[in-house]
This record gives sequence, structure tokens and C-alpha cells, in this order.
Amino acid sequence: MDYIVRDLRLRKIPFFRLNTETIYQYKCRIGNEHIDDWSIGTINGQQVSAAYFRRPGIPAAKLSTNNVGISTYVSTEWQAFLKSIYARLENKWFSSPVDITLAEDKPKQLLLAKQLGFAIPKNTITNDIDTAKSLEQNISLIAKPLRQALLEDEEEKVIFTNRINQLTESDAEPLSAAPVIFQQEISKKYDVRVTVVGESVFATAIFSQDYAETVVDWRRGGHCELVHKIIELPIEIEKRCIELTKLLNLRFGAIDFICDTSDNYWFLEINPNGQWAWIENQTQAPIANSIVSELLKIGESQL
Repeated sequence: MDYIVRDLRLRKIPFFRLNTETIYQYKCRIGNEHIDDWSIGTINGQQVSAAYFRRPGIPAAKLSTNNVGISTYVSTEWQAFLKSIYARLENKWFSSPVDITLAEDKPKQLLLAKQLGFAIPKNTITNDIDTAKSLEQNISLIAKPLRQALLEDEEEKVIFTNRINQLTESDAEPLSAAPVIFQQEISKKYDVRVTVVGESVFATAIFSQDYAETVVDWRRGGHCELVHKIIELPIEIEKRCIELTKLLNLRFGAIDFICDTSDNYWFLEINPNGQWAWIENQTQAPIANSIVSELLKIGESQL
């Protein structure tokens, strides 16, 4: 959000930034006279012409009690209030929270991507060892989470994509606990992050094969200085990226591909609200500027 705010300030565009975890600091209301009959602090619905949704925090009011039940109640009430505000914004969203949530469905993403003509690695999503072993018979596999890549315990741990050496019957019981995405391993030339903003496409090659720890999952290399380079996608791939984003009713998509050793592009997934600031830092791609331009278009359409 800091990048968006910086661009808004440079263009001298008025804005209101709401950090939802501190919404309790504002005097808020929702009325029923019309759809814009609501306010948060000094901002009311009629003043908002476009809105950008970026991973809001959970409201956590500072209470005089340590009662967990009361804290949960207060937080839940604020989340219900915010959901009503989100619904009131309707056509003003850059990408709406509802559409973002629906677009996070990875099986749906793969289905749409295949229909659009993207190359997709062979895969199955299963908690059944026999199904996974059947896929493994002819190809090398990697495994990754279907949804939650973060283990939140005493200390947070990331579940990275991992290479599967060989599945055995001893894996049956732990696998049965939760579904896993098993996917054909593609020999990489490099990874590709494609950032779609409206009709603009920014493609970045991430040279993950330069380090042993980033060969399978480039995110493992937290200490590795991976080279990032702006590349030009084949026209058909670029068009499909825009089309997939639109099919999911989004104005933004962070799409991951593999470019193999024969320069073929393999679709992996689309993150409807993914990170992009590091791409802008590494390549100077004007992503924040493009997002603000889209917000201005949305605002103009309300006039």
C-alpha cells in the first residue's frame, strides 16, 4: 500500500487509507437511505469513487478486559461491519473482496487456464496415495499446498514446493489428513511472474536455477540474490493472461509460469491479490502507477 500511497501523493490525488485493524479508532455508521449512506471517520460513501483492497488486518480494539470471548465478539462485529461496507462499494472496487476470494480456487484456475489454451503440467489434487502414485508412474513429481502455505504455530513456517522422491505406503496415512497438489516437475530455464493490471502486462523472469536451494521453489532462497529481468512474452501468452484475469472478474492478477529449457511457458497458478512491490523494486516496472491509473478510470466511470 505504501507504493500506491506514494503514487497518489505524486499525482496529488486525494485518498483515504483505512488500516482495518484500527477501525475502532473512528466513529463509524451505516444507514439505509441509499447505498452510499455510510461513514468511517470524516469519510462518507459519496466521497469514495474507487477502492483498492489489499489484505486487511483483523480489527483488534484495545479493551480493558482480557476476556477472550469479549475480544472475539468485538472483532467479529467489526468484521461484519466491514463486510457491509465492502458490499456497499460494489462497482467501485479495483478487484472486489468477493471476486478475489472466488478467484483463489486453484482447481478452477487450472480449469480456466486449460480452456484458454495454456500448457499445464500434469497434476492431481488428492489425499489418496494410490491416485498420487498413479500419476507418479510416468513422471517426476513436486508437491505443494492447495491453499494454506503458512503453518502458524509458536513460530511461523512456510510450506514450500517440494520434489517428491518416491511415494510409499508409509505416506498413505499422513497424506489422508489433507489434500495436496501433486504436479509434474518441469525442467526450468527460469521462473516467470506475470503481473496483470487491467490491459497492462509486466513479465519478469526470475533466474531460480542459479542456486541449488531455489531450483524447485525460488521462494526458498531468502538470502539468494536472484536475478530478475523484464522479458517480453509471446503475444498469445500475454493475451491469455489478460483474458484469464478478466474471466475471474479481476483487474489484477499475479500469474506464475515456468519457462522450460525449450522456451515453452507452463501455467502454474494466479494469485488474485499477490505481492508485486518486490517486482517493482527489482525491475522498476511501473505497477503502482498502473494500479492508480486503473483506480482513476473506475472513478471516472462513476461520474
